[in-house]
Amino acid sequence: MSDAKIGKAKIDSGFVAATAAFAIWGIFPIYFHALHEVPALQVIAHRVAWSCVFVLVWMFFRGELGQVWAGITNRGVVLRLAATASLITANWLAFVYGVTHGRVVETSLGYFIGPLVNVLLGVVLLSERLTPAQWTSVALATLGVSYLTVITGGLPWIALTLAVSFSSYGLLRKVVKIDALPGLAMETLILTPFAAGYLVWSEATGVAALGHTDAVTDSLLIFSGPLTATTLFLFAYGTRRLPYSTVGVLQYIAPSLQFASGLFILHEPFDHARAIGFAVIWAALIIYAGEGVRLSRKQQARTVTA
Repeated sequence: MSDAKIGKAKIDSGFVAATAAFAIWGIFPIYFHALHEVPALQVIAHRVAWSCVFVLVWMFFRGELGQVWAGITNRGVVLRLAATASLITANWLAFVYGVTHGRVVETSLGYFIGPLVNVLLGVVLLSERLTPAQWTSVALATLGVSYLTVITGGLPWIALTLAVSFSSYGLLRKVVKIDALPGLAMETLILTPFAAGYLVWSEATGVAALGHTDAVTDSLLIFSGPLTATTLFLFAYGTRRLPYSTVGVLQYIAPSLQFASGLFILHEPFDHARAIGFAVIWAALIIYAGEGVRLSRKQQARTVTA
């Protein structure tokens, strides 16, 4: 097979994997809404514990457990992954809380504005410079969030927590010298003692859900771990094989499906006033995505010329 065909095959497989990951994340609200009678913290504890079991078994059969041990013996990697584990826990908790409390539309807002939070983190922490179009998109998003704050009488804290926690998680994970799968294994290993301790306490106090409800709930709690790990693996696999601009466009699949799920399947309220705020934020995202494509093409043209 020629190099061109190999390259195309990698891009095609990356596109399928990334699209699948974002689509699964998009329908997560439907999955976790089925667990609305289980406390959010208990759902997260199961998600962490079963993710850890699944990833370690998966890596055992792939013969990659040595990568986990190498990471554990590196103090710098452990400290950074402890920070990322805390951030992803906050993200998962805010998401599950929003889904189980009828605020799926707000969770979708968090992932819509996430890319713009990435831009701000780049400016503040990495001293990156923005183009006028990027500044315009940030300003519009800020205006939209401010408007939603005024009309709802409070900050959309779930959306902001999701956006900031996931953006910060992504930024920190980029500087940790470990692959996606062993990194996820270590993050869940760090969190599992706390998760297991909470689940034991829940069982001892008679508030545990697993084994005390029905087979469907038990299955959903257990499978939440493998589903989480598999989706993260698909995401990592896809993004390594696709241009950044392509990933930038595909990432809007998840919040779009979450928004549709909240509106049309879970029938959450979405009045005209709130629609105006979302429209302003969507306009910001269109400008941001368009500018990203323009800059990517400009960079490709420079590469070809060089």
